[in-house]
Amino acid sequence: MDDEVAWLTPDQLRDWRSLIGLLMTLPTALDGQLKCDAGINVFEYHILAALSETEERRLPMGALARTSQGSLSRLSHAVSRLERAGWVRRVAAEGRRIDAELTEAGWTKLEATAPGHVREARRLVVDVLTPDQLASLGESARAIVAVADPELSRGLGGEVPLRPDC
Repeated sequence: MDDEVAWLTPDQLRDWRSLIGLLMTLPTALDGQLKCDAGINVFEYHILAALSETEERRLPMGALARTSQGSLSRLSHAVSRLERAGWVRRVAAEGRRIDAELTEAGWTKLEATAPGHVREARRLVVDVLTPDQLASLGESARAIVAVADPELSRGLGGEVPLRPDC
């Protein structure tokens, strides 16, 4: 094992701390807006959005967990809350598979919620950056996701580098 650590330079440390600050504050701000305006959290919003983006407004629970970046347990709890609200239902599928399906009420909820969420995304990120900065942020995010979660990266159009063995 190599005991040498390539410590961050002062500029790299500043940028790293900025990224950590972004990761800690942006999700909280987005979550706050959705909870205040729509009574749902970011994770639940992304479940509704992911289901809405499919032709049948339906996904297997495993695929939905991967798409929404949550464990099956977290997804199951969130889907239960969305089911109680009437926005999602579980549907038996081929074999033993269970799908989550967006209901008409869920579609209506998403249509009502999306404009506020987009306004907040614009306020916090899109309108704060120049078009070049936003493109660079997107490119940088895809590069990081490609290393951190290659499977998610495929869905974002990123290239998937090989992961070193653990």
